[in-house]
Amino acid sequence: MRRILLDTSAYSLLMRGNKDIAKLLDEADEVFLSAIVVGELLAGFKNASKEQHNKLVLHDFSSLEKVGTLYIDDETAERYSLIHTFLKKSGAPIPTNDTWIAASAMQHGLVLITADQHFSVLPQIVSLIM
Repeated sequence: MRRILLDTSAYSLLMRGNKDIAKLLDEADEVFLSAIVVGELLAGFKNASKEQHNKLVLHDFSSLEKVGTLYIDDETAERYSLIHTFLKKSGAPIPTNDTWIAASAMQHGLVLITADQHFSVLPQIVSLIM
């Protein structure tokens, strides 16, 4: 079973027609968005001329049968603390939201699909960088 978590950058590429990400989604058994990703997307939509359209597309995508949303809980927070401590000790910080997204991937054993190279410093998660 292939279970994946889309980062904000991967969702954005998908919406711009990236065929590699579309293929990964077609082959996946389950696809997830973190509530953090949803928040980043909604914030980005506010700066776009097509806010309502983008929100509708996100809603339609999130409503697909194999797509789910992951929420932050105490277990996610524990994973966040492990990743944050690792990054601090290694001197390779990444954006805070991305640490939360990585924590969700780690918690649920998901492959993170992203376009952000900084995820590659995290041995705690498996990431596929597009």
